[in-house]
Amino acid sequence: MSNPNLWKWVAFNVFVLALLLFDLGVLRRKSHDVKIKEALGWSAFWISLALIFAAGIWRYSGHQRALEFMTGYLTEYALSVDNIFVFILIFSFFKVNAAHRHKVLFWGIMGALIMRAVMILVGVELIHRFEWIIFVFGAFLVFTGVKMAFHKGDDIDPGANPVVRLAKKFIPLTPDYRGSNFFVIENGKRYATPLFIVLLVIETSDLVFAVDSIPAIIGISKDSFIIYTSNVFAILGLRSLYFALAGIMDLFHYLKYALSFILTFVGVKMLIEHWYKVPIEISLGVIAAALVISILASLRWPLPDEETCIDEAQEFFEQTDSEPDNPSSS
Repeated sequence: MSNPNLWKWVAFNVFVLALLLFDLGVLRRKSHDVKIKEALGWSAFWISLALIFAAGIWRYSGHQRALEFMTGYLTEYALSVDNIFVFILIFSFFKVNAAHRHKVLFWGIMGALIMRAVMILVGVELIHRFEWIIFVFGAFLVFTGVKMAFHKGDDIDPGANPVVRLAKKFIPLTPDYRGSNFFVIENGKRYATPLFIVLLVIETSDLVFAVDSIPAIIGISKDSFIIYTSNVFAILGLRSLYFALAGIMDLFHYLKYALSFILTFVGVKMLIEHWYKVPIEISLGVIAAALVISILASLRWPLPDEETCIDEAQEFFEQTDSEPDNPSSS
């Protein structure tokens, strides 16, 4: 990368890191249950920040790049709704205290930023070197979009996660939670807590979602910086979006069809790009319209009450033979 590009990447990442450290070290020093009003306020903050950033791109890089950023941001933000539903299942399955969920999501997002940065750089580089890969990405998105439309999502089992199984096999675990700690020292031995297992599940779940979302945004822009920044802003707003929507996710039951349509649309867009390049203005309009229509349809035709319940999963952690007691430090 040239020096101006390098400065741009460094400045953006320093800015994001400063925001995250301020969030964790100043605003969230004490764990607490995030209420809807607070979550909506933070959601508005992150969305406003993304819009200001888009305005800056428009000013210094032109309207084309700004529209690519907004289209990518809207796509990633919409796809993150699927993450939220899975997060709800994970927190419910592991019975995580509401006051500790923000910490898990914070560190989950830190890991997601690193993983997605690597995947974006690799994906863009592959397309630049091997143009035919764009057809592979396009076909994959079409397949994923069609599959999503018919997938009921009732076979998700966090306990079957292979990373969880490995962690339970090789890492000493406490039989229950120890506040908001990921690790504790008890009887002179370091133990991981169930909250650390939850973090592992969140990280691996996001990695699975990134396999869909990264090709989708590469179908919108080939600029690594635009792809990365739109991903980052969508991820940064994910925590607030979770707390704002966790209790009302069932109201938007038609949203998955909009997400299915968006993935399929972007996939087709990639497949025909060699012959016809869909204008970014049309892409942005189609994606926005799909989301609005699905939300309005969900509100107009709600599900019956009995279909809006999330079944409580069985207990995942069994009591160990020798339970450690009297934690000495954490």
